[in-house]
Amino acid sequence: MCVKRIKVRPVVKDEEARYRELMQAYHYLGFVPKMGQSMWYVATIGNQWVSILGFSVSALKCKARDQWIGWSYRQQYGRLKLVVNNNRLLILPGWHIPNLASRILSLCLKRLADDWAMVFGHRIVLVETFVDPDRFLGTVYKASNWLYIGDTKGFSRKEAGYTKARGNPKMIFVKPLHRDAKRILSQPMLPDSYQTGGVGMKIKAEHMRSLPDFFKTIPDPRRDQGKRHRLPTVLAIATAAVLCGMRGYKAISDWANNLGQQARARFCCRSVNGKYIVPSESIIRDILVRVDPVSLDQAFQHWNEVYGQADSSLAIDGKVMRNAMDEHGNQVHIMSVIGHESKNCYTQKK
Repeated sequence: MCVKRIKVRPVVKDEEARYRELMQAYHYLGFVPKMGQSMWYVATIGNQWVSILGFSVSALKCKARDQWIGWSYRQQYGRLKLVVNNNRLLILPGWHIPNLASRILSLCLKRLADDWAMVFGHRIVLVETFVDPDRFLGTVYKASNWLYIGDTKGFSRKEAGYTKARGNPKMIFVKPLHRDAKRILSQPMLPDSYQTGGVGMKIKAEHMRSLPDFFKTIPDPRRDQGKRHRLPTVLAIATAAVLCGMRGYKAISDWANNLGQQARARFCCRSVNGKYIVPSESIIRDILVRVDPVSLDQAFQHWNEVYGQADSSLAIDGKVMRNAMDEHGNQVHIMSVIGHESKNCYTQKK
């Protein structure tokens, strides 16, 4: 049978139940639900399904992949959406014919970037996949010109993070969808066409433990009576939430409420009956409104000196403050110094 008759297209809504049933019945790992940005594909000959494929969010951590790309830690978290994972490839029973799988992969990847941009609003530049060497040799991916870049450490992802015990290491294959994929993912400034939303980063355990120390010297604007949370803890949680992309008091409070007990302990939250408690939205708002802005800005700059990304160039940006007048009736202007690479504001001057 000629593989040139194969056509590949996304699975439509009415076909999703069939996709789930076939994947659960015939793939050795079973069906995997959609996680975040995901797309399913079907390969057909005429009206007959011959293969189904799944693509989803990329692995959060993969040392060999990250080293191959060459991106920094902060770049990685903000650009993971430009990498997708081929988490399933299934040739349906009765259709195991030579060159079929490599032909299907080739056809799918030719349209994947355009489909992704149409559905999710941004393009992708790299596809990854993991192959179990105890079952397969990765022959299909090698035949399709995917690059073998190393093995995983054997940890698998779960809902609350990663497993503590090592399992079976997997072979890692990647396929660039753009000839400059590595450069795009690792360059200081991401082109506008590849922007995926707000700038954020992933907070490490080290960041959580160290952040409160940077705010210890800031004067507490509250009265001593009725203080339930330490000022450094509140400021550290609010700062971490903003670094992770949260905007507004409610978003910061929701982010704090979703912290686990271990993370709350790292932020030095107070303990009540053996449970660590985070500050409420009203407490966060009250402190951020009343805290000395100059001291807070100095603390931010100190933290950025220790952990922030180095900027090779700076931009000077001026803004006119609407409805803001000084004591002489003049319009207030704010001048800011912004890092080109990190997008951090180093200082502001009225």
